[in-house]
Amino acid sequence: MNAALQGAFRALADPTRRDILMHLSARDMTIAEVADHFSITRAAVKKHLTVLEEGRLISVRTEGRERINHLEPVGLKPVADWVNYFDRYWDDRLLGLQRAVKDHERKNDD
Repeated sequence: MNAALQGAFRALADPTRRDILMHLSARDMTIAEVADHFSITRAAVKKHLTVLEEGRLISVRTEGRERINHLEPVGLKPVADWVNYFDRYWDDRLLGLQRAVKDHERKNDD
């Protein structure tokens, strides 16, 4: 598993970080704005944002004294590609099951 995928999965492993991504999908936010959505400390939010940044799921820019957090959807591509592999896997398996059911029905109709 490559490093980008590993970092993204690490970031996505926590439900709070997944919720943060959902909030950032609506708009860019400062640490304080993100923290307003949670009942945890700003320091804890900052740690979550750091993991998301390390996983390349967000980027951070500085504007004056504020750090603005921005969703980086392209960071989710390695995850989507990995999940899509298994989507294709199940599509193939379900197609095989469909064929087996039709063959069984044909044999019973004869």
